[in-house]
Amino acid sequence: MNLEKMQNAEKLKLCRRYYFGGFLALPFLWAVNAVWFVREAFFKPHFEEQAEMRKYVIRSTIGAVVWVAGIIAWNVIFQLNRASWGEVADRISYVIPTGIP
Repeated sequence: MNLEKMQNAEKLKLCRRYYFGGFLALPFLWAVNAVWFVREAFFKPHFEEQAEMRKYVIRSTIGAVVWVAGIIAWNVIFQLNRASWGEVADRISYVIPTGIP
């Protein structure tokens, strides 16, 4: 999709959809929203919808960073403590390692 061919109101509408879509267990949309609309929100000459678009881009960036940090934190905690969690860790593991840790 070429953003240059879209009207500013349509860009804002799409930005808003991606932002709210991130709340529906699709936080990848926040990352896409942040990357896709950063030029429109911060580097283009001023237009009426730009202030609201900035708000959505900033919030999408924060949401994506928090989500990625949470996934990394969970992964590190799980990898470090998997053996000590016993059966619970085995039940939530996709691949159950064999042998003694």
